[in-house]
Amino acid sequence: MYKDYFGLKEEPFSIAPDPQFLYMSERHREALAHLIYGMKADSGFVLLTGEVGTGKTTVCRCLLGQIPDNSEIAFILNPKLSVVELLATICDELKIAYPSGRASVKVFVDLINSFLLNAHAQGKQTVLIIDEAQNLQVDVLEQIRLLTNLETDKHKLLQVIMLGQPELNSMLERSELRQLAQRVTARYHLEPLGKNELESYLHHRLAVAGVERPLFPKAAVNKLYSLTNGVPRLINLLCDRALLGAYVKGQSVVSPELLKEAATEIFGRKVQRQERGSSAWHWLYVILLSLILVTGIVFLVALFRLMPAKTVNEVQQPTAKIEIMQPPIVAAEPLRWTAEEPASMSSVLAYQVLFRLWGFDDVNLDQGARKQAADLGLELLTKRASLGRLKQLNRPAVLKIVDPQGDNFYATLTGLTDEMATLVIGTDVHQVAVSQLVQQWFGDYGLMWQPPAEYQGVVKPGETGPLVYWLEQKMAILTNRPPTIDSGLSLKGELLEEIQAFQKTAGIEADGVVGPHTLMLLNTRVGDGQPTLYQ
Repeated sequence: MYKDYFGLKEEPFSIAPDPQFLYMSERHREALAHLIYGMKADSGFVLLTGEVGTGKTTVCRCLLGQIPDNSEIAFILNPKLSVVELLATICDELKIAYPSGRASVKVFVDLINSFLLNAHAQGKQTVLIIDEAQNLQVDVLEQIRLLTNLETDKHKLLQVIMLGQPELNSMLERSELRQLAQRVTARYHLEPLGKNELESYLHHRLAVAGVERPLFPKAAVNKLYSLTNGVPRLINLLCDRALLGAYVKGQSVVSPELLKEAATEIFGRKVQRQERGSSAWHWLYVILLSLILVTGIVFLVALFRLMPAKTVNEVQQPTAKIEIMQPPIVAAEPLRWTAEEPASMSSVLAYQVLFRLWGFDDVNLDQGARKQAADLGLELLTKRASLGRLKQLNRPAVLKIVDPQGDNFYATLTGLTDEMATLVIGTDVHQVAVSQLVQQWFGDYGLMWQPPAEYQGVVKPGETGPLVYWLEQKMAILTNRPPTIDSGLSLKGELLEEIQAFQKTAGIEADGVVGPHTLMLLNTRVGDGQPTLYQ
């Protein structure tokens, strides 16, 4: 929803394990190195543990890239299985046929052993990967160990990689699993990202998604770390929701306040408690601070007793008057079509309002608003975007609203701030909270703009024409430099760099392609007298 607003090609903080967004921190690289060592050690078991969301599966996918292409891989995502179910799942993953309905543990084990021998004879390595391995039962773990007993003089025929939460280590300390624990030759506990790595992580994911400019200022990065403790999955969830919040409020970057709101929406009190601090360092700091305060108070009391007594009038200080400003109460009633005319007429009425804002009271919409706009030297732009983008363009617009019953009607957006929107519905003017509006508006809009007389279509870098000359004159005004008097000027060099810098500052894709959005933003910047949503 917020991609167009920020100029993103795709969502940068999806929790799906997309390899192009892979960010290998120092910890992730260390974990991968341990797993690769374990695989080469050919011992049977490799172990990777970490808290939820720290990136264990990400590291495992990197490891798969290190395994030869001719390897046979069995990947078990749901290990809450009985021994028979686990063996059947391994057969399914390795495409081993087995008799349905009457296969026993022995039948499965014999089939798997035969498969492993054949794979080894063909020079293939067979790898069993078990995610969420802390959910395995003891008897299932023991059966997995028995599967690894099959070996040649030099090689284990089955390599097992187990990914799990920290309690997996505790499980393997049990006496009945000591034989399995002794076969683990490589293990690594993956810690969350460090505070110094978080900014690089954010930059990497945003850059892959197509935005180089920082959307999370330093203060927001600090707040993000305090809310997530560096856990990548929490970071992704929180950043995704915070970007949505910035889009809804028309903000160009994510503020610490937005992150806190997003954390409350997603994590509730749990993360808020986490933010207050649960680490040993935090409590050590609190204790030390408390000792300092107590010592200071004791010192001040002793000093006060040594001082001569003051009268009440001498020690009394004026009391400051404190005023509590309450925010205005905004009605959260859903928007509805309440005009006398049927809702089917709402589009005509909304565009009549839009034309009046442009100074045209008597319009004929029989052939549609687009035709009427063209007759008046205007262009009608109908697209889908965000309130933030409309606020950028700063033009009144017609919005398609969905009422609580799912029916559509049209309204004219005539004013917009961070908190409130002004709409004309039929003939009535409504003030509505932005948070309410975005629940009933899904991005469809129509707005009018007045292109320059030189405009004949989109201009791309390297092209020439009257519009390029017009751009040169406007950019000279904005940059306070003398204009170039050359009607054959091309959109390249300094002019292209200025256009791209302007686009980047305006929050749109800085590709140097000049179309309606860039032209509208330029018109707004230089002040052309066209109707706006705000001054």
